[in-house]
This record gives sequence, structure tokens and C-alpha cells, in this order.
Amino acid sequence: MKPIHIGMLGLGTVGSGVIRILEGHQEELQRQIGQPVKISKISVRSLGKMRKVSVDESLLTEDPWEVINDPEIDIIIEVMGGVEQTKEYLMTALDKGKHVITANKDLMALHGPEILAKAAEKRCDVLYEASVAGGIPILRTLVDGFSSDRITKMMGIVNGTTNYILTKMTQEGASYDEVLAEAQKLGYAEADPTSDVEGYDAAYKMIILGSLGFHVHLDMDDLDRQGISQVSSEDIANAKRIGHTIKLLGIAERHDDMISISVQPTMVKDSHPLA
Repeated sequence: MKPIHIGMLGLGTVGSGVIRILEGHQEELQRQIGQPVKISKISVRSLGKMRKVSVDESLLTEDPWEVINDPEIDIIIEVMGGVEQTKEYLMTALDKGKHVITANKDLMALHGPEILAKAAEKRCDVLYEASVAGGIPILRTLVDGFSSDRITKMMGIVNGTTNYILTKMTQEGASYDEVLAEAQKLGYAEADPTSDVEGYDAAYKMIILGSLGFHVHLDMDDLDRQGISQVSSEDIANAKRIGHTIKLLGIAERHDDMISISVQPTMVKDSHPLA
């Protein structure tokens, strides 16, 4: 039985998880799709790097084009990150008739419509459920379950790092700087936490959610963004005194023909589920 050949771009934390899932669920996958799934080639930044998962070294290459141009590969799984160069890889893969799976929220927020248009032209799938709240999942629900509904508002906590920081500040009365340092030490925050704490990560996710939920093309210029780096212990304490909790919320709302979309620290009533 001919296997489905998969090429991967990236083998970091997410890529290692993909390998474990594909290798650990072979029987279930084959039962569901009727064919075995085989990882045929993986692009990595460095061949000599220690890996979190055991991989046949003959599958590895430092050249992503070897993966893209391999005629045997049916599906490209992109978990390498990046935007412009990664877009070129995926657009070329689609041109070659390969399906694409990506967890890249930055890429899909900035270039999603162009990538999806190319996929439609080539009759290929681009699946990007993992780019926003992959554990729920929400994107498929918006596209399939709510396709005929008129959504008027979406609101949620869409970034785990900032939620961890604000929760620790609320529960322990610690300062922003103290909790950020702890989050970095534990690996919850990056060494450069700008994308999370200044709201960019959440903003990209809200652009994707807003575009799908409201059936319009949104970009970063349409969104008001404010992160949590200016939230102080005093702000947290003042919110507590009036029965509120501060959370970084993504909010997308439709008013008649107008759409507003934002990411910002918001006071939420303690009785609200998001608190």
C-alpha cells in the first residue's frame, strides 16, 4: 500500500511533537485514512544539533528546498516559523500540488488570503488549526460549524504567557518584572518576550479569528494593540478592590457594517468566566 509521504520544515519543540504523534499513532492514522503515513524528509537549521526526539539522520537536510522540491512528498508540515521566506516555501509547495499544514500564526495573519487563494487555485488544502488555540479547536468551528451564522462578537484570552504573568501578579502580589523573570526561567516566556508581552502574538491570533468570523480581510493596521508591560502591581490591586481581575483580552466585534478589533489589558468582573 502506497504511503502518504510527509516533508517537514522545522524540528524544534513543535516539530518534535509532530514526530511523536505521527510515529505513536500509526495504526490509528492508517485506520482513519486507509494508508500509512511516512515522514520522508525534514529540514533543520543544524544537522549536528541535539534533538528532543530520535530521528533517522538520513531524513535530515539543512536545505528546505530539498523538502519542497522532492516529487515524492505529498504534504508539507511547516513548523519552522518565520514569515517572508517561509511564505515563499509554502507558495512553491502549493504550486507543486502539495498540501500544507502550518502552525504559523504570524504568516497566516499577514499573508493568509494570498496563501489560501493559491491553495484554491491549485486545489490543495492549507490547514492551520494549530495557529490559534489548537487544543480547542476554534478555527474549524468558525469555518464549518458557524459558517451560516452571523457572529457579532469574539472575546478571549489567546496568549498563555501573559495570562500566566497576570495570574501570578494577581495571586501573589508580585511585580511584573519579578514574574516575567520567573516565567523566563521556567521556559514559559522567551528570552525576548516582546511578541507575547507587547500583545503581538495575541494580535496575530485575533486577526485570524476576526477574518474567519466576520468573512473579511483584516490586517495589523486594523487592530488596536496594547501589551501588559505597563501593568503594575498597583493596577492589579486597584482592580481587586472593585471586584475585577486584569486580563489581556482579544476582542473582535461587529457593529452593523463596522468592525472593531483589539488586544489590550482589560478589567474583567470576578464573576465573569474569563476572570
